Formats: sequence, structure tokens, C-alpha cells
Amino acid sequence: MMFQGFSPRAVEFLWQVRFNNERSWFEAHKQEYLDLIQKPLRDLAVQVQEEVNRRHPKAQLNLHVSRIYRDARRLHGKGPYKDHMWIVLHRPAESAGATAPAFYFEIAPEYYSIGMGYYSATPMTMAKLRARMDRDPAPMEKLARRLRRQKEYVLEGEMYRRPKGTKGELLDPWYNRKNIALSWDRPCEGSLFTPELANEIVAGVDFLMPYYEYFATLDADPEPLTP
Repeated sequence: MMFQGFSPRAVEFLWQVRFNNERSWFEAHKQEYLDLIQKPLRDLAVQVQEEVNRRHPKAQLNLHVSRIYRDARRLHGKGPYKDHMWIVLHRPAESAGATAPAFYFEIAPEYYSIGMGYYSATPMTMAKLRARMDRDPAPMEKLARRLRRQKEYVLEGEMYRRPKGTKGELLDPWYNRKNIALSWDRPCEGSLFTPELANEIVAGVDFLMPYYEYFATLDADPEPLTP
């Protein structure tokens, strides 16, 4: 079935999960989760994956749709259910211990987000990124200028407290990060509640694909002497 948009009730449900995060409440409202969250999220995910793979056949991205259940081994004082859900399009890293970038859509009680980047890049991944910029800064300079020419997506990711080096005003924000992503967040309104959301995500993938391709090839780069 084609994605028809989330209902405003889906956002209300996620707020309720946040403030009623316990098994008895969830079991009493499980059908709401299935109808308001799980089904439209799955419809959206399948539609987006099919269109992205049609437009970018060489990418052949795998699909992952989050489950609302938290890993019981990693609750750390949190409730057993997630109050935000996401879909991810990605290719697994080619070597053990490496990290790979991914495209994502996320819906939470107070925002929805589209982006691309690393969930948690390893120090070696970021070291390879810096080494690549050291060897040939021109491709990254081109991508950085392209990002500056638009106003939707922003560069994010924790910065090192002590900069790893100086590459100039254009590249320093890319060079000195522990993790890296390009994303935008919006309030839960507008296209979130319409079929247009699927097209919005696909358009985001189109724009972010050159950045994805740049990061996705880092795994094959030689390891720098020091990460």
C-alpha cells in the first residue's frame, strides 16, 4: 500500500509513550502502535527504498525499520519502549570493525528528521577522512561549498576538544569532528501528515548521495599511521 502520511495521532502516541513508558500501558495501547506507527512507517520505508534503488541502482541500499522495543540489555534506567522511531537505508561495512554511513528518517514527539551520516563513526574512520583531505582536499572542498549553497541540511557531529589540524575555514568543520552527519529537523507538522513525505525523503537522498558516496568509500582507504 502506498504511504498516505502519518496521522497527528501518531505524534500524540509517541508523546504518550514518553510519559507512560511501562509494559501495562503499552499492552493496553498496542493496537494504536500497530495502526499509527508500525504500519505507516513500514509503508513509508518500502516505498522510499524502492524509489531510491530505482534512482540509484548502484547503491543497492538495504532497509532497516526500527522496532519500538528497547534492547533489554541496554535500558540504563530508561523505559522498555522507544519514543522515537526511524528507518535506515544503508550498505553494511565491508570489513570487520569498520563503520558505514547511512541515510535515515526519524520521527519523534517534537520533530522529524531526514539525513545521512554515521551512527557512531570509529576513530579510524574519521582518521581516514582526515588523511583523505590531507592527500586531496579538492573533492571535499567541492562538497563543502555545495552544502553552503543550500539552507536545508546542516553539518552535525561532536567536535574534538583539541582540533586535529587546520585546513582552513571551509574544511575545518569537516576535519575536526569525532562523528559526522548531514541532517535537518522540522517540527511535526506539514508534509509529515501527507504522502509528500516519501518524496521529501527521496529528494533528500538525491541531494545527499554525493556525500554518502564520498564517505562510503573511506573503508577501502589505507589506514593512516596514527588514528
